[in-house]
Amino acid sequence: MDTTDCDVLIAGGGPVGLCLGYLLARKGVAVRVLEAEPAIAKDLRASTFHPPTLDMLAEFGVAGELLTRGLVCPNWQVRLHPSGDRAVFDLNILADVTAHPFRLQCEQWKLSEALETRLAREKTARIDFGTRLEGFEQDDAGVTARIAHGDRSETLRAKFLVGADGARGGVRKMLGLEFDGQTYPETTLLVTTNFPFEDHLEGLSNVSYCWKDGGNFSLLKVPGRWRVSIYPREDSPVDAQLSDAAVEASLQEIVPRKDRYFVMEKRAYRVHQRIVPRYFAGRVALAGDAAHLNSPAGGMGLNGGIHDAFELSAALADILGGADTAARLDLYDRRRRPVAKEQILAQADRNRARMREKDPAKRRELLAGLQATAADPAKARAYLLKSSMIEGLRIAAAVA
Repeated sequence: MDTTDCDVLIAGGGPVGLCLGYLLARKGVAVRVLEAEPAIAKDLRASTFHPPTLDMLAEFGVAGELLTRGLVCPNWQVRLHPSGDRAVFDLNILADVTAHPFRLQCEQWKLSEALETRLAREKTARIDFGTRLEGFEQDDAGVTARIAHGDRSETLRAKFLVGADGARGGVRKMLGLEFDGQTYPETTLLVTTNFPFEDHLEGLSNVSYCWKDGGNFSLLKVPGRWRVSIYPREDSPVDAQLSDAAVEASLQEIVPRKDRYFVMEKRAYRVHQRIVPRYFAGRVALAGDAAHLNSPAGGMGLNGGIHDAFELSAALADILGGADTAARLDLYDRRRRPVAKEQILAQADRNRARMREKDPAKRRELLAGLQATAADPAKARAYLLKSSMIEGLRIAAAVA
C-alpha cells in the first residue's frame, strides 16, 4: 500500500499556491505548501482584484478583509494627457451579476497574508517557508519529491504535485513543458509615490490608463500611494532611465511641480505573453504564472491565477473522492487553458497595443470608440463582462 506524506504538495507559496492550499484544506485534503522565500514578500506585484474574484473569495471572508485594506474603484478610465479627455467605464452596470461591481485596488501580498493566516488554522495543512523543490519523479500512484530547507534535504511522497511557483516555473521546467509566446521589446518602470495625483488631474479614477505625447503611462492607486507605470524611451539604457533624475523627469511630465517627488519604490520589469501547451502531465498540474503569463494591462494575471486555483481545487478534490485522474485533470485543462489564451492573454495584448499607439489621430479614433462604448449601456455591459473576466468564467463553466 502506497504511503504518502500528504495528498497534495504545492510548490509556491504566493497567492495562487496559498489559495489552492486553503481551498483543499477546507475540504479535509492533506496539503503541504513549499515557498522558497523566508516569508511573504511585500513587493511591487499585482494590485487589482476583479468582481468575480472577489465573489469567489467572499465565501471565506477573504474579500471582506481585503475590502478593509484596499480601495474600491467603481470605475476605470482611458484618458488623453494632459487634456483629460477620457472614456470612463462604470462597473455598477454589472450590479445584477456580481456582489462586487467594482475593482478593488489592494496589493497582492495582503491576499497572501489573509490566506496564510487561514491556512495555518487548518489541521490538514502545513506551510514551509524557506523551502524549495529540487526535483521529483512520478508514477501511477503519486509523486516523490526532493525538497531542501537550508542545508537539510528531505524526500516527500504525495498523491499530486502542483506547480504554483510563478513565472520561472521550476515545476514546469522539470516537466519539460514549453512556454510558448513572446517577450515584448519594451521595459516597464514601476514607481510608487505618495503624491496626490487625484488632486491635480480632474476626474482621475483609481485606475487610469493614459496617453501622453509620444508615449503612455498608467496610474493605479492603492492605500497610501500611487503606482505609476512608466514606459520609457527604447533608445536609452534601462539603468539610466531608472536613475533618480530620469524617474523625477518622468513624474514631472505627469504633473509639473516645483518640489521633487518622493519616490517610495521603483523597479524595472519586462512583460511576457506565454502559455504552456497543457496544464498537467500525469499527476503534476500547473496553475497561475507557472502556466500562463500576460501583460499587466487590464490587471488579469493574478485574477486568472486565483481562478485556476478554484478550478484545480475542485478537480483534485473530485479525484481524491474517486474521479478518474486523467479525465478530471483534462477537464481542468480544457476549462482554464483556452480561457487564459483566448480571453486573458488576448485581451491583455489588445490593451497593451491600444496604449502603445502613438499616432494622435489614431488615439483620438480609439478614444472616441471607447467613449461610444461606455455611453451605450448594452455595449458597456458586454465590454465590462469581458474585461472584468466574468465572460471567461462563464465560458469555462460551460465546458463539460
